[in-house]
Amino acid sequence: MMHLKKISCLLFCVIVLFQSLHAQQFDLLLKGGHVIDPKNKIDAIMDVAIANGKIAQVANDIPAGNAKKVVDVSGLYVTPGIIDMHVHAFNGTDVDAYIANGLTALPPDGFTFRAGVTTVVDAGSSGWRNFRQFKKQTIDKSQTRVLALLNIVGNGMVGRFEEQDTTDMNPEQTAYMIKKLYPDIIVGIKAAHYWGGFTQVDLAVEAGNLANVPVMVDFGEHQPPNSIEALFMQHLRPGDMFTHTFSYGPANRETIVDENGKVKPFVFAAQKRGIIFDVGHGGGAFSWRQAVPAMQQGFQPNVISTDLHAESMNGGMKDMSNVMSKFLAMGMSLQDVILRSTWNPANAIKRPDLGNLSVGSDADIAVFNVLKGDFGFLDVRKTKLKGTQKLSAELTIRAGKIVWDLNGISAPTWEEEMKKSQ
Repeated sequence: MMHLKKISCLLFCVIVLFQSLHAQQFDLLLKGGHVIDPKNKIDAIMDVAIANGKIAQVANDIPAGNAKKVVDVSGLYVTPGIIDMHVHAFNGTDVDAYIANGLTALPPDGFTFRAGVTTVVDAGSSGWRNFRQFKKQTIDKSQTRVLALLNIVGNGMVGRFEEQDTTDMNPEQTAYMIKKLYPDIIVGIKAAHYWGGFTQVDLAVEAGNLANVPVMVDFGEHQPPNSIEALFMQHLRPGDMFTHTFSYGPANRETIVDENGKVKPFVFAAQKRGIIFDVGHGGGAFSWRQAVPAMQQGFQPNVISTDLHAESMNGGMKDMSNVMSKFLAMGMSLQDVILRSTWNPANAIKRPDLGNLSVGSDADIAVFNVLKGDFGFLDVRKTKLKGTQKLSAELTIRAGKIVWDLNGISAPTWEEEMKKSQ
């Protein structure tokens, strides 16, 4: 009789344990946050559940008992992980190089998660000759998802002189590297810093046609300035990207806003045609005298990005959350800022699996606090625009794992942990 009671008790314990484990079907639950997910048209207070590194459920009032860990994010904004579509991450030790394997490029993990960024796109630091080194050295070793635009110059951004070598601009080799070898990592082609006419752009577009990927152009180091209207309407294709949209100067770069503060009419026509306008803030490519009039006249960039590198991070740019905050200060809604930092860049690089909170997608999530106060935002010319809101990344989740927690909102207090050990 006693033996049967022991068996019965054991079975009961097993059943209770099974029910408990079954009830805790989620690894992590974010409760009570204001979810903004532009792809799925969600803009409301909802809970987000994560299981096995994926988004498992987005719904109202998901029971806390269903999750192994619950984080209260009430009063905060929950968004897809931010995509910074323009960075330079081919960090290395070649002291003679500018960005390709050089000191100017940055290791991504040190600068992404703290700003809510979970995916970056390296904008042409490497070309087909040195991409494999970049992949082995940075991409394969980063927690941040690192994608890339392949430079049309085979050696990438070694230096300005090397970027003028038309004999090293090979559309066939560039397209082969993308289409046959790394189609899941290389999402486009970059043309940049060319001192001549349209030769480099045209070769990049040729490679883009061969590989079926978009081209990003950093345009305008020619004297007299090349026509950006010709670039938009005659040389680029719908879906191709123009970066450094709000740059003012040097004198050999044509601007989108004229000297009278008016957006040039063909700029609106180009955007309607399908040209993607990328911010690409950088250390020298964002001026209030371009951005503010453009926003006031109804021209908004398609994508917000940083052009992160060692020469931009300590100036007016700072990080992705700061650049996003600048557009809040210019009157863009929070919803539009998130759209241009998540779903729009995902579409621009043809990666609709990213930049959203759809069930089954990788659990890449940013949780922001919108701080209220008296803030000042610098452009690259050290002029200031005042604002009353500033985004601060409270929590960043990459593939279901918490990788940034600014104020410990996901952690127990030390006193609670001490009690558990007693």
